[in-house]
Amino acid sequence: MERAQAAGFDNISLDVMLAIPEQTMASLDKTLEFCASCKVQHISSYILKIEEGTRFYQMKDQLRLFDDDEQAAFYEHTVQKLAELGFEQYEISNFSLKGHESRHNLHYWHDEEYLGLGPSAHSFLDGKRFYYDSDIQRFYENRICDESDGGDSEEYIMLVLRLTEGLLFDKYEERFEQPVSEKMISAAMRLERQGLCRVSDRSISLTVKGFLVSNAVIAYLLENNN
Repeated sequence: MERAQAAGFDNISLDVMLAIPEQTMASLDKTLEFCASCKVQHISSYILKIEEGTRFYQMKDQLRLFDDDEQAAFYEHTVQKLAELGFEQYEISNFSLKGHESRHNLHYWHDEEYLGLGPSAHSFLDGKRFYYDSDIQRFYENRICDESDGGDSEEYIMLVLRLTEGLLFDKYEERFEQPVSEKMISAAMRLERQGLCRVSDRSISLTVKGFLVSNAVIAYLLENNN
């Protein structure tokens, strides 16, 4: 990190894993404080997920893994601690000093178009999502592995609700030339009473508690988007 900073990089990000075996709130605090002391501008934080087929998965019965409530406690503690250290949460898993949000990732979360180059690269252009084969020969043959429509209203809602700013009504109306569904706003108000959403006259956004169950919250809102 010091070498990167000495080389002139002025926007450095670190990743922090949560709910790893043997982690405590005290050890997590030390990790986050260390990250801040390194003078980085951005921190991404992810709850441990053990994927099938990995060596870690084969060891899972030997490990003391945290349950959902314990994982939630680590996440909520991280949000609070990073705020104390000056890192503002702007997406489910991402925090930054003011003005140092990841512009690259914000491009994805705002459902904007991008071009991917090379084998396995994914793109979103002219309303189409596609990617190239990982095999170099097939890439040279310009073979597109999959092509599907993208950028519709449901995809947009799903992506922007990952952000703390949430679904901005004026941006939605500007893009899709129609207002946000009153039925969805009513559904969000029901979730607000459960502490999962915030609803104002200009937006719908998820709370920290809502981020913990974001897939279910977003699915529920999309079911009411008509």
